[in-house]
Amino acid sequence: MEQQNQKESGQPGGDSNSENMARRGIVLRFVIPSIAVVSFLAMVVGSWFLYRTWDFLNIPPESQGRKINFIIEPGQTLWQVSANLAKAGLIKDSKRFRGYAQAEKKGGNVRAGEFNLYTNMTAPEVLTEITTTSGILHKLSVREGLNWWQTAKIAEEAGLTTYSDFKKAVYNRELIKKYNIPADNLEGYLFPETYMLTRPQKETGTIIAETMVREFFKAAHKAWPDGLPSPKKIHETLILASLVEKETGDISERRTIAGVFANRLRKGYLLQSDPTIIYGLGEDFDGNLHKSQLQDKTNTYNTYRHRGLPPGPICSPGLASIEAAINPEKNNYLYFVAKGDGSHYFSRSLKEHNNAVKKYQLRRNRKTYRSY
Repeated sequence: MEQQNQKESGQPGGDSNSENMARRGIVLRFVIPSIAVVSFLAMVVGSWFLYRTWDFLNIPPESQGRKINFIIEPGQTLWQVSANLAKAGLIKDSKRFRGYAQAEKKGGNVRAGEFNLYTNMTAPEVLTEITTTSGILHKLSVREGLNWWQTAKIAEEAGLTTYSDFKKAVYNRELIKKYNIPADNLEGYLFPETYMLTRPQKETGTIIAETMVREFFKAAHKAWPDGLPSPKKIHETLILASLVEKETGDISERRTIAGVFANRLRKGYLLQSDPTIIYGLGEDFDGNLHKSQLQDKTNTYNTYRHRGLPPGPICSPGLASIEAAINPEKNNYLYFVAKGDGSHYFSRSLKEHNNAVKKYQLRRNRKTYRSY
């Protein structure tokens, strides 16, 4: 019985160990393949992710490529820009583009402007273009001596604004106040220069006009290196400089002509400058100055009828004319007349001036004569 009991009591213990080992074997047989599968899947997913990333960075959306004029508005976020790039077909994935830009620490470097982008550019090339270049720049060439409406026409022809928008900007009270200009318009402050500009997408006239005003004040600091005078003094100087600019294209004569005007102002003489009358006639002047217009007192810019400087500048003078107005030549001249070759004859007396008028004006060769 004892042997039988021992046998009976011993069997269950032996069978249990065998069963546990068998079960562990089964579990191991299942676990080991499962780990291998998971590892394989992870490798596959990782490889797929790496390929997608490589593909995004190295393969452009199209192999042939189309040019797309892409515009980034001022204030647009990276999210908006990337979404628009994807919509235009310039990148494959806006989310990846944002992540790439942030990884490159260029997320905040996106520039507003107009860009020529191509669908065969890679994402890194697109990012470089919109974060490190100025995009498409448009040329605006404004020469010395133009008034605001002539400048408006040039800006419109350059495709940067419209005539009406520029005119509104010239009379924009907020802009005038911002730069402390003692006038009701920006005439004279639209500095003549060759500008390379990004095409504005809104408030076009204001952006172009303000760019030119800022350029004027840069030039003003050169003209007054020791510091700018009062706004009133700047304005008066600018009026005189505009007269100098319109009366001669010869830089060697500008201080002399400024001296003539300074002498006449000091003596209380009428300035008698034709360009002032023409400016007062406004945008509709037909190019012919008549005797009745010389006698018109209602024209506040008529310096044949009103003493002193005209109410405001009659054009935008260049730096040389501004400097001439600041430092006029000290001379005894009171008159000058165009000689017909671009230069002028200067006189100290009315008699001398009248003789010069006969010689250079009344007997001039109309085919070769030029006053400017």
